[in-house]
Amino acid sequence: MTGLSTLCYIEKDGKYLMLHRTVKKNDVNKDKWIGVGGHFEADESPEECVLREVKEETGYTLTSYRYRGIVTFVSGNGVTEYMSLFTADGFEGEPVPCDEGELEWVDIEKVWKLNIWEGDKIFFRLLDENQDFFSLKLVYDGQDKLVDAALNGESMELFDILNPDGSKTGIVRERGVAHREGSLHGTVHMWIVRENEESGYDVLLQKRSACKDSNPGCYDISSAGHIMAGDEPLPAAVREMKEELGLTVKAEDLTFIGVHHGAFEAEFYGKMFRDNELSSVYLYTEPVEIKDLTLQESEVEEVIWMDYEECRKQVESGELANCIYLDEFRMVGEYLQSRSGQRIERLT
Repeated sequence: MTGLSTLCYIEKDGKYLMLHRTVKKNDVNKDKWIGVGGHFEADESPEECVLREVKEETGYTLTSYRYRGIVTFVSGNGVTEYMSLFTADGFEGEPVPCDEGELEWVDIEKVWKLNIWEGDKIFFRLLDENQDFFSLKLVYDGQDKLVDAALNGESMELFDILNPDGSKTGIVRERGVAHREGSLHGTVHMWIVRENEESGYDVLLQKRSACKDSNPGCYDISSAGHIMAGDEPLPAAVREMKEELGLTVKAEDLTFIGVHHGAFEAEFYGKMFRDNELSSVYLYTEPVEIKDLTLQESEVEEVIWMDYEECRKQVESGELANCIYLDEFRMVGEYLQSRSGQRIERLT
């Protein structure tokens, strides 16, 4: 079944007027909190539809509203809706009871904690960021699980949200939403090392691109990336090294050395960024020449070799502009030290 509808979020005093859909039994939005709106009638424009639906459901006449985007909602169980999304900040009239459920003014920040569709958080994020008119496609699995999302025709990154023990919660969340909420998710960290005559090892550091959404221009792990929803750490590690550095590596050449939990929050580009990740940490010791690498410009500005001990000192002192977790770097050092000891034992 395919339908055309409107959805409007009316704002007043930092709150949205939310509708708790509790009335209809066979409602795709049963027990969800959404905005107000409804289906088009014959020959209506989106504007005519939203004005009529808001009046019918709330009693209000909109006096100031804005057409924000088109949301293609694919339920996964046969229902597809093309929703014209509006926000409004001006209205007049007296409220009336709604036959679709209960209306309530909710603080905008608290809306995120309600029982809303996971994909709705994506367009709330876009609204918060005052994005231009957008087309957002959201695909579900027939239940509440988001399985695909695309913004203006471009696929969006989706993560499996994790429990503290690393098991999957069953929630799939879009990258920007996960970083807005500080949701625990999986990443892979690959440290490329080579032997030297100083501390024993050099580490390859990448300088993050100036356009990165967090820590732009900082030195970081040799290669790193998110584990996409449905993926596993080792295939993700192989993929990221190819994408970021142009390295074709074999899974068996990556040595797993542990899991690291990293978290921080900071403001970038006027937006709060909350990182909360469980990282599968790998070591790569096969020969690597910088001149042979193909860097992904959107991710990596440059790469350099640095002696491990010198790098550790500069990370500790803050002399090196970096976003390296010091406890993880020490974990790498401890593994390298044990590896060196094993090598010396074999030689003697």
